[in-house]
Amino acid sequence: MPQVAVTDYSFDSLNIEQSILEPLGCTITALKEKRPAAELVPLVSGADHVITQFAPVNSDVIAAMQKAKVIVRYGIGVDNVDLAAARSRGIPVCNVPDYCIDEVADQTLAFILASTRQVQTNSLCVRSGQWKLSVPLSGMKTLRDLTIGLIGCGRIGREVVRRLLPFRCRVVVFDPALSAEQVAELGATPVQPDQLFAESDVVSLHCPSNANTRRIINHKSLQAMKRGVILINVARGDLIDSQAMVDGLTSGHIGMAALDVFDPEPIPTDSPLLKMDQVIVASHVASCSEKAVRKLRETVAQIVAKSVRGEPLPNIVNP
Repeated sequence: MPQVAVTDYSFDSLNIEQSILEPLGCTITALKEKRPAAELVPLVSGADHVITQFAPVNSDVIAAMQKAKVIVRYGIGVDNVDLAAARSRGIPVCNVPDYCIDEVADQTLAFILASTRQVQTNSLCVRSGQWKLSVPLSGMKTLRDLTIGLIGCGRIGREVVRRLLPFRCRVVVFDPALSAEQVAELGATPVQPDQLFAESDVVSLHCPSNANTRRIINHKSLQAMKRGVILINVARGDLIDSQAMVDGLTSGHIGMAALDVFDPEPIPTDSPLLKMDQVIVASHVASCSEKAVRKLRETVAQIVAKSVRGEPLPNIVNP
């Protein structure tokens, strides 16, 4: 009987996965909460197929896999999986690149509007008994007058562009995977990072986490940005140097930040970000909707089902 190991999951149950895989004779063994890498070794050692969400599937965990035919991630990003280690073992890693596109794009726009219109700071002001504008008038922005800079313009970034254009703001994009013509076809302006940092009133991150993008927002890049810049992150927490962001918010160089992801994650309860009124925080929920989560789980289970049946696998990220 094929053994399926699930390293961690954030759902109430695995009923969807069971409905797809158990009729194929699969037995599913799962850990509910994210565990340290060492605790994953006994789970995956005899597994034929591995599903993971946030757990650290590092080289030691992969080395313990004696029979694994595939590793499938619940999500788009695969930065919790050591792709090189999996490749060296001949284990394909698959993701789900086409789910939650609208949800994350919507969350991005919600963050941008909440930040430019000071939704949180004004709400806190009224709740404290003060009927007044909570920030200087210069803090209330009109989106039409702003330049929005997107770092990364894949499926989600393109939907963000489409949502922004009706507001008639200027949108600039840096994405080395796209040609200038492709960016222009979207209605945006292609730029290099230095120009994006210098001209953007809002900087929004939509790139994967890898060796080229980790800490792309750091002390140096922040100093290249306008004073009062608004920073949006719905991608990965380690794209931002956390201390540099705290320093920028403390000095006022960053005017607002809206964050769905953190480094580390969950955000520590003593993080200074949690004490700053000019910071909007969410618990990595930008991808969430009932429709999106169902699609995610069904797709992951169907990829495993293909592996069980010996069929070609989709969405391999470490060919």
